[in-house]
Amino acid sequence: MDCIVMIYIAQDDTSWHKYVRAPSTALVSPSRIVSTLNNVTNADALLTTDSDYATLSRADGSANTTSPTITIDFGLNVVGFPIFTFAGASSNNPGIRVAFSETMEYLTDRSDFTRSDNGDTITHGTDQHAVPANASVWTDVHGCQASTPNQVCADGLHGFRYMKVWLDALAEDEPLANPSGEVKVQSVQLNYTALRGTSDTFEGWFECGDEELTQYWYDAAYTNDMNIDLFLKDYIDPRTAYTESLDGQQVLFDGAKRDRDPYIGDLAVSGRTLYLTHPKSKIAAKNMLVDLANHQRSDGWIPPASINNYTLPLYDYPLWWVLTSYDYVLYTGDTSYLDQVYPALVKLLDTYYPANTDNTTNLLFKGDPFGTSGYGDYAFLPRNGSVTYYNALYVYALKAASEMVPWVGKEDTSDWRSRAETVATALNANLWDDAAGAYLDSTLGPIRHAQDGNSIAILSGAAPSNRSASALSYLSKNMHQPYGNAFYDAAGDALGTDFSTRVYAFISYFEISARFETNVSDTAVEQIKRMYGWMASQDPGVTMWEGIGKNGSYYEEGFTSCAHGWSTGVLPALTNYVLGVKPTGPGFRTFVFKPVVTEGVTWAKGVVPTPGGGIGVDWSGKVCKVSPPEGSKGSVSVPAEREGTVSVDEVVVWEDGVSKGSGARFESGYVTVDIKGGKQVTVSVK
Repeated sequence: MDCIVMIYIAQDDTSWHKYVRAPSTALVSPSRIVSTLNNVTNADALLTTDSDYATLSRADGSANTTSPTITIDFGLNVVGFPIFTFAGASSNNPGIRVAFSETMEYLTDRSDFTRSDNGDTITHGTDQHAVPANASVWTDVHGCQASTPNQVCADGLHGFRYMKVWLDALAEDEPLANPSGEVKVQSVQLNYTALRGTSDTFEGWFECGDEELTQYWYDAAYTNDMNIDLFLKDYIDPRTAYTESLDGQQVLFDGAKRDRDPYIGDLAVSGRTLYLTHPKSKIAAKNMLVDLANHQRSDGWIPPASINNYTLPLYDYPLWWVLTSYDYVLYTGDTSYLDQVYPALVKLLDTYYPANTDNTTNLLFKGDPFGTSGYGDYAFLPRNGSVTYYNALYVYALKAASEMVPWVGKEDTSDWRSRAETVATALNANLWDDAAGAYLDSTLGPIRHAQDGNSIAILSGAAPSNRSASALSYLSKNMHQPYGNAFYDAAGDALGTDFSTRVYAFISYFEISARFETNVSDTAVEQIKRMYGWMASQDPGVTMWEGIGKNGSYYEEGFTSCAHGWSTGVLPALTNYVLGVKPTGPGFRTFVFKPVVTEGVTWAKGVVPTPGGGIGVDWSGKVCKVSPPEGSKGSVSVPAEREGTVSVDEVVVWEDGVSKGSGARFESGYVTVDIKGGKQVTVSVK
């Protein structure tokens, strides 16, 4: 079989446009009326913006009867400010109450979640409005129609799919609002505030022969875009998360519905999704990274987010700050960022974590005597001791930091690389469980094994190849659920209820990446389909959940965010491994193109955005095409037998196990050749 690789520009391809989910305009109308109840007429008028209107009416004195109600579906999760246009109302100021939910299951007489649930409480689960007699427009923004006391209040911005509107008023809102009367609603729309990723905005795109995988890529992009918005006081988590240092700046929130605070660990996934789709909005990531560095504690610790005035104690997120800094520069080429934060990087790695190291083992130790037993992590887990995940993440961060040193023009005088090797050696000596064939979760507590530590140990290079294969096999056998791989084995239930059946797409991304990296790509794709397929098949559809609970449920019921950027790892996984392009130098000045071979995927094409222009890729079973921009250089790896023949521009560069040019070399079933940007290349394999 021949495989041909040539320079190719795929910028004008539009076949992928059909997968894009974003609304075409900033004002979004509902897609259908789910149901009506009691005295409602012409509810379908709300599906358009013409002069027709729906009427809700309720006789005076019938406040104890069921309210006239309309339940509305916007078709998929959306985020922003609802706008109601009223054709008029009775003269008694009839009240409208509104509840929002991402799912029908949790759409009741209160929202599944509303900002007041987390603090700064002005409502108790619904938004209220008193409708004037004349035609009017109400934009549902945060605030009250009267104060001292607060009356007729609304929380404003919401993330939701479903809306329930009914004629009613709270007792405490009378007489400003009345539970009876007549209201004529001409239209209900949403002012969509987040990044609206229509097809013309994508700088990177992806398509492959498996339509499910392709759709997951665009669903991930839409999920992430819903969280790219401005940091404004009434938009964000009310738990003392507001800070003037971020006011008015674009950031990447954790979830569209909640918490609406930019968390740095989440950026390990959502940042990559951003850089591969809409890198013009890279400032959203940089704003977060710089702000947290500027709030570094005197002992070197870096806060995870602005919540609680930058004091939420998480143990792992400072290491994710290192890794997301690395990603930011690697994908965007903005090395000036490192000049800004380099002192914070040094202080974190040379002060905080060394002070939390058990010198008898050379491992990080969380808990007493270091005063960190109350610290949490991405899942707020109550685990202490020398934890595999924290130590593997430390190895990962130290290696990334060492790699960044020359990017700022400095000589590497740190011990970061050697310290990473020391910690990796200690991790293998103290935390490998021979009986299970996997890494222990911790040196303390009952024997248990976790997805996070085993996955990060592989990606960080701490795990030798034989242990990598064994650990992934253990995860497959002991964490498998119909809706993904759980983040603990059965023994994890001693740490927290139903941990052995809980799935986080966030940490699963690193397991999926580890599977691609270790050449078990079929299991990676199977895991993607199992996890993302489950979420896609459940309400609300399209967007990706913060966590999946027992039996595939929303893991924190209605509180669960069903549009969480940290769950979009399918997008970078497909771009980096199935499309096959990864950066190896700042801004893709150097890169690798190495598409994996996986069952059921016979072709892929797309564009990977870089500061110098897109890298266009189009490969199929026999033909691969690559178009790196001028000034870049990379390597192309194609599947081949050691004894096969590989040609570049019809010149043989590999034959019978011998290199004959273009830097051709063989490793693990691939022949690799070197290429330069802007130069057409054809590589054929026989």
